Amino acid sequence: MSSDEDCEQTHGHTHAHVPRSFGRAFALGVALNFGFVVVEVIFGIFAHSLALIADAGHNMGDVLGLVLTWVASALVKTRATDRRTYGLRSSSILAALFNAIFLLVSVGAIAWEAIRRFGVPIEVAGKTVMCVSLIGIAINTATALMFMSGRKADLNIRSAFLHMAADAAVSAGVVLAGVAIVLTGLRWIDPVVSLIIAGVIVWGTWGLLRDSVNLALQAVPAEINLGDVRKYLAGLPHVTTVHDLHVWPMSTTETALTVHLEVPTGLSGDAFLREVCEHLHQQFGIEHSTIQIEQNAERCSLAPERSV
Repeated sequence: MSSDEDCEQTHGHTHAHVPRSFGRAFALGVALNFGFVVVEVIFGIFAHSLALIADAGHNMGDVLGLVLTWVASALVKTRATDRRTYGLRSSSILAALFNAIFLLVSVGAIAWEAIRRFGVPIEVAGKTVMCVSLIGIAINTATALMFMSGRKADLNIRSAFLHMAADAAVSAGVVLAGVAIVLTGLRWIDPVVSLIIAGVIVWGTWGLLRDSVNLALQAVPAEINLGDVRKYLAGLPHVTTVHDLHVWPMSTTETALTVHLEVPTGLSGDAFLREVCEHLHQQFGIEHSTIQIEQNAERCSLAPERSV
């Protein structure tokens, strides 16, 4: 904020709602998926199925992702301190970023082993693959449904939902591979399905990686149009200038804003600030707004656009 003596500093602030807790969904989802990973590894080795082992690796990544998301969802509720004045809200962004990176790294190992198996095909027990994957469809679908209601409000919850939904689809693909192996006896079908699984992981994770990187770099959240925010502020009664406008994520569920508004003397006050903050919260989902009122914006050192 400007320290210029001619700038009158006034703050407007709205308190964000506490994000809904998905603790029970996380606990059940982690337990079910970890148990299924163990089942997939055991039967994958027994059936010589890389598709099952690859899917187990993917599901283990999702288990770790669920744990990270679970921990982050608890950390964002920690109280602020003198050292961390926003508490640990940003931990949810870091969890989403780590989750995306971990999944993409696991893709490389899956794809490498699949390519290697084209040269050294191994007999695969197709019926075993089908039976285990049918269990996976049920578990992943059930887990995805537990996170469906929160997928639009939180990037972390959305990542959990998308991963579980994608896993259900991937398991369905593995079932089809098992059918094809039983009917044709073609061993190369297993590594082909593994590569398809890798492609699904990349496709489903890329958006999560992009969004989490943007949030980590404090970019304007994708659901907020900065031009619309500026237009609203510039259209307020008696506001003649809008500058030093910044919008950034505090977490995967909370957004902050700071802005300088030039308003003639005596035409602004607490009621004005409360109304503006409430509108920013309701229309744009911005929970933490800090507004500086000025009578002479030209004297403010931050007046030029995009000054920081």
